[in-house]
Amino acid sequence: MAAPRVLLAAARRAAAAAAATGGGRGRRAAGGVAAPPGGRSRLYEHAREGLSARPRLDVEALSGRELERRRGPLREGDLRDILQTWARLREVRAAIARLEAQRDEVARGVRELVASHAKDALQTVPEYAALRARGRQVRLQLQTLLAEEAALDERFYLKALQLPNRTHPEAPVGDESQARVMEVVGEKPVFDFQPRGHLELGEALDIIRQRRLSHVSGHRSYYLCGAGALLQHALVSFVLAKLLPKGFLPMTVPDLLRGAVFEGCGMQLNASPSPVYAIDPARFEDLCLAGTSEVGIAGYFMDHAVRLQDMPIRVVCSSTCYRAETDTGREPWGLYRVHQFTKVEMFGVTAAESGTESEELLAEFVALQKEIFSELGLHYRVLDMPTQELGLPAYRKFDIEAWMPGRGKYGEISSASNCTDYQSRRLNIMYRDGAGRLHHAHTVNGTACAVARMLIALLECNQQPDGSIRVPPALQPFVGRAVLTRPPAPLLRYIGPNQPGGGPRGGDAEEPPPPQGVNESLN
Repeated sequence: MAAPRVLLAAARRAAAAAAATGGGRGRRAAGGVAAPPGGRSRLYEHAREGLSARPRLDVEALSGRELERRRGPLREGDLRDILQTWARLREVRAAIARLEAQRDEVARGVRELVASHAKDALQTVPEYAALRARGRQVRLQLQTLLAEEAALDERFYLKALQLPNRTHPEAPVGDESQARVMEVVGEKPVFDFQPRGHLELGEALDIIRQRRLSHVSGHRSYYLCGAGALLQHALVSFVLAKLLPKGFLPMTVPDLLRGAVFEGCGMQLNASPSPVYAIDPARFEDLCLAGTSEVGIAGYFMDHAVRLQDMPIRVVCSSTCYRAETDTGREPWGLYRVHQFTKVEMFGVTAAESGTESEELLAEFVALQKEIFSELGLHYRVLDMPTQELGLPAYRKFDIEAWMPGRGKYGEISSASNCTDYQSRRLNIMYRDGAGRLHHAHTVNGTACAVARMLIALLECNQQPDGSIRVPPALQPFVGRAVLTRPPAPLLRYIGPNQPGGGPRGGDAEEPPPPQGVNESLN
């Protein structure tokens, strides 16, 4: 008899589960296909459990030459294996479709015989016995092929989901040293005194605190207070006021998201050490803290379609971002590499009718970034990032670096990426054309304002000989003053045990001098 479609789907899920859990490293599934040696994909598990559509990956569009130029876990040999697995998977699925058609034909024949013969006479009908035998044979063949399909499906996705996007032909080839300077904007500030670093300036103004926090909030944490907090709110308000009249949809997003959404955006949760904070899985299964609102916005569009006439969709979101900053030896002090910061993100969803829509939106996002930074009086340069700096999802990426006098060098303050259909194929983000047909959308993202790094550039570029800070005119309406000056006395005085000479000394406690050489590491 014909099995209902729901039973077939259940059989496929059971076969997939058996392939995922039955046996250890190096086991072989039915049909002689080796299972993948370890590894995990939350996105694949998410789709296999029916929580989202299966990613529709365009693996044949990527060349081995492109793959070799990117930084990632896979090389050209892996791509050949993926393509071979994909070819065999399509053959198996075609064979399954043929057997399902035969099974349905057998079932129809059996139903016709049952309808035309008495029940006690059916066993004597040769055609009935032949159909029953053929049905058993088809079921056995289907079981074998379904098991092979499950193993091939898992092997394909566990590797293919680690592939990068294609690469724009004009992207420089190589590591970060090959970044191409596209434009330099503004004048580098000139001082007739030795410029100080942002942390030294911020501590003197009592607007940044980073000392003695390891027992409070851990390393790479900080407080902004007084005018420091006002500057953060001013930057966010200024950027939102700039973007909302330009058609951006304001949005707030969850900070906690499923691993499947991170992987759909091209982030590698299985990297060691992981750049993402994961919540205790014993209490909250598969939840991670987002390092950018790009993940949450992409999750908003996941498994949904938009109308062609509504595109491009521009979204702006201010959120708290959480970064593990696994390279613990780089700039341990200051605001340049911190575990938590506020960021205003731009995200776009475009059509792919002409093929240029996402490139045009990327150019628009970069133009907006330049407009924001120029109005804040920054000196910066625009970089076309090379192949090894694109991550997995970007087709092309532009970074903007601002001059930071206290650090004595440029520092990245924003990034803008065209991810084409890389994220939409993984997260099932679609648009419906004029004829009602569904197509994969393109996604674009860009930093409008990463507050911590913007504060570095603003404080260091606008410092005066007495340590006061000029507030850029664009921010003065939000801050309420034109100059930030040193307070008459600090708000806090340390009375804890870690003082020179011993324990607490009450009101006579002195703030210890910074450790020897700390100014170099701060700046």
